[in-house]
Amino acid sequence: MLHGSQGCATYIRRYLISHFREPVDIASSNFSEETTIFGGNRNFNTGIDNIIRQYHPAVIAIASTCLSETIGEDVQRLINEYKTIHAGEKDLPAMIYASTPSYSGTHYDGFHEAVCAAVKSLAYAGDKTGKHINLFGNFISPEDIRHLKEITGDFGIDTVLFPDYSQTLDSVSWDAYRRIPEGGTSIAGLKRSASAMLSVELGYILNSGGRNGAVGENNQSESAGEYLQKQFDVPCRKTGLPVGVNETDRFFDLLSSVSGKAVPEKYREQRGRLIDLYIDGHKYVSCKRAVIYGEEDLVVALAAFAAETGIRPVLCASGGESGKLKDTLRNVLGDLYPPDIIVGQGMSFERMESLMTELKPDLMIGNSKGYYIARKMDIPLVRTGFPIHDRIGAAHARILGYEGAILLFEQIVNTILEDKQRKSPVGYKYM
Repeated sequence: MLHGSQGCATYIRRYLISHFREPVDIASSNFSEETTIFGGNRNFNTGIDNIIRQYHPAVIAIASTCLSETIGEDVQRLINEYKTIHAGEKDLPAMIYASTPSYSGTHYDGFHEAVCAAVKSLAYAGDKTGKHINLFGNFISPEDIRHLKEITGDFGIDTVLFPDYSQTLDSVSWDAYRRIPEGGTSIAGLKRSASAMLSVELGYILNSGGRNGAVGENNQSESAGEYLQKQFDVPCRKTGLPVGVNETDRFFDLLSSVSGKAVPEKYREQRGRLIDLYIDGHKYVSCKRAVIYGEEDLVVALAAFAAETGIRPVLCASGGESGKLKDTLRNVLGDLYPPDIIVGQGMSFERMESLMTELKPDLMIGNSKGYYIARKMDIPLVRTGFPIHDRIGAAHARILGYEGAILLFEQIVNTILEDKQRKSPVGYKYM
């Protein structure tokens, strides 16, 4: 449920549906002018009552909006009051609250706020002899989530993976509508996250900068792994999104160390095929100048991948404002870090376009929001990340692991070749 105006819920539902192509139900406490002045207590209680009556959920996730944040609504107090009023009732749902004012931070910050809020609400200090790990997979596609499950399963590692929307946002065709789709991380799984032997987070930046760099009681900048380490002494290891050879090697080395098992042969073969593909496609991508944009950790992963293939990142841009993007890129890319690269944080598409008119890049890699720039400059756009509104299949896009890099590299090379053929006056048939 979004605690705010009805338009906020309608907007985000439409935004998610156009990317994932799945039905998404989002409730609203439906602020009016009166609610805005006097507070949303009554609307909040009515909204929760309606959700319980219609959906019978075990968990209700509650997020704030601009309106409730602007009037200073204390949503956690509303939750506590609701629980007090209904204290004698059986099977009252757990309620998870994340502060998500859209005028502060990006959707990426909001995502990690929600992940951490869920862990804070449900993690339980049980027995410390757990032999499982927590895997916080970042904001990735349902297909990549399924691939992470396959990988950890092949290593024989008992894993609590969160969040897991691999079924809920990429479901099979139903004969009848289901109010709550099957799938997801279980409540029991999140409860035992506090007794894991290790947390693994995919991403170096996450929400570590806080929203707009601010840190405070209502503006926390902890990741879920950091919270579990501080509160329950669960060690936390961060590795980048495993895109390409180098970052995937780091991820597999970590899993090998945790499991005590060698990397399975099938992944060694996938790695070999990826390197062979790099050799086959190198002549098409070598020294191509790319603009890479999106969430900060995705930009780092894509830039590292691009650099190891011979593509030269000339502009790495993100709306995120952690202040850590440039140093993280420098650390991850190492010797492959281009000396003249431009790194932009808190960057708008207008500013990005202005820089691109001077840089004259060969291609763009990022979400579909950059399409109008690519069209105006007549350069190819390789769509990846979130959101992708103008193509289908975003839920099935895989970029993680060696196989994901194979698919992404093929997509990049073929996009470049298609652009070259389209612009050719003679029409090449062999490239």
